[in-house]
Amino acid sequence: MFGYVTIYKDELLVREFNEYKSIYCGLCRTLGKEYSKLSRFILSYDCTFYALLLLSLNGECPGYEKKMCRCNPLKKCTYIKNGEDALSKASALSVVSVYFKIVDNISDSKGIKKLAYKFLKPIAKKWANKAKEKYPYIYNAVETMSKEQFKVESMDNAQLDMSADPTAKMLKSVLSYGEQDKSRKLILETMGYNLGRWIYLMDAADDLEEDREKNNYNPFLLMNYNGEQNFKNYISQILNQSLAQAYNAFELLDITLYKGIIDNILLKGLAQKQRAVLFSEEKNGNKSV
Repeated sequence: MFGYVTIYKDELLVREFNEYKSIYCGLCRTLGKEYSKLSRFILSYDCTFYALLLLSLNGECPGYEKKMCRCNPLKKCTYIKNGEDALSKASALSVVSVYFKIVDNISDSKGIKKLAYKFLKPIAKKWANKAKEKYPYIYNAVETMSKEQFKVESMDNAQLDMSADPTAKMLKSVLSYGEQDKSRKLILETMGYNLGRWIYLMDAADDLEEDREKNNYNPFLLMNYNGEQNFKNYISQILNQSLAQAYNAFELLDITLYKGIIDNILLKGLAQKQRAVLFSEEKNGNKSV
């Protein structure tokens, strides 16, 4: 996960922003409680969205409470109550994703960066193993994604759809796991697949220039297109297709809790991130919560 799935703050109601922040802070607290204080540094918007969606699907408002911030004892934060299951799963996805990202970075890095990742690996592995005991389906989904991604990126001619498929399938599996209703499961699979595809391709678009300079694999570098601006517009169209399909699937879900926040993320937050990456627009509304 790469931190792209976030709110567009300027378009949220104050109440909705406070609700989102309570989930964000709740995930921070859960990471520290279940793994370690250090794990709070891997807190991400992507996994906050996962917790938000799980809470929304459950449909029962968890309630809220004010407590001291775990990172700043002079500050009080609002946390959700009774959302332990969603926050625990989101925490597991956080630590497992970071572990396999570190493993991937070790193979791709050199010098001091490589040493730094090797130093962090045992810590992240301990977290990931703990998450694996509690949620093996999350660990297995991310591990499978990592292995398949390595195979795809080792090919000379892996095209766009093939390169995005491992991340798409991982999120498809994680978002739909445990859903008993066949129709709702299919909806979540469709939403997860397209959102995962968007995340991978967004990261590829974000790394395009760096990968071009370092001669790294990037699916967009395999495409022939005349004109930089036209190329970015074309990438934007590809990303928009995935966003539209993810949101169309979400709209089929009969949910009301936090719907305004999820609408904001899928319709505005992701679009703003996309414009910022491709066209260097200011990232208004995506400030830290």
